[in-house]
Amino acid sequence: MTEELKIEEPKIIYEDKNFLAVYKPAGLIVHKTKNKEEYSLVDWLIKRYPEIKNVGDEPVLRPGIVHRLDKDTSGIMLVARNQDAFDYFKNLFQKHLIKKTYLALVWGKPKENKGIINKPIGLKSGTTKRSIYSSKMQKEAITEYKVLKSFKDKKGNLFSLLEVFPKTGRTHQIRVHLKSIGCPVCGDKLYGKKDDEFKRLMLHSLSLEFSINNSKIKIEFEIPKEFDF
Repeated sequence: MTEELKIEEPKIIYEDKNFLAVYKPAGLIVHKTKNKEEYSLVDWLIKRYPEIKNVGDEPVLRPGIVHRLDKDTSGIMLVARNQDAFDYFKNLFQKHLIKKTYLALVWGKPKENKGIINKPIGLKSGTTKRSIYSSKMQKEAITEYKVLKSFKDKKGNLFSLLEVFPKTGRTHQIRVHLKSIGCPVCGDKLYGKKDDEFKRLMLHSLSLEFSINNSKIKIEFEIPKEFDF
């Protein structure tokens, strides 16, 4: 554990000469922003893989970073080690050729055990929040889900554990879409219940599947203990 990092350490799941698959823990921001100097996954990566410094569309800000996870979401990310790999993975993400699977613990239970949420998402006026009701910068957003199990806690609160498959990659997409069907993600301070006492956002990037060099690859990692129900 580094001095700068006071939370769980990231882990390298896979690496070759072209790219890395890394486990990002909940609570760790992916990269610095222009307004924040918070310790980031990029800081951790550059110390170990300095070659990524010159990779990407904005290498000063986001070296090697092809996609992102919210700060409080845990799970798997891909990081390019050279520009050719960056361009390749960027193209896969843009064409929705990478299958993303998430786990989400939500309040309540969806009306259907399987479903597709097809609701455009836009920026809520005057805030950084996203909404299906906003008309500002609305973009297509599609999320598929499947209920794995439902249960009640000792207080009688109903919860469901979902497998979620985002078909598009909008900011906060899963969180906004699940809220829109009355099942906000547990621990979500931005879109969740006001009386929520969960210590973390219960959203986890479980696996990524894609093709490279004419081979299909599925990258996954152990599920955080918080999701053991």
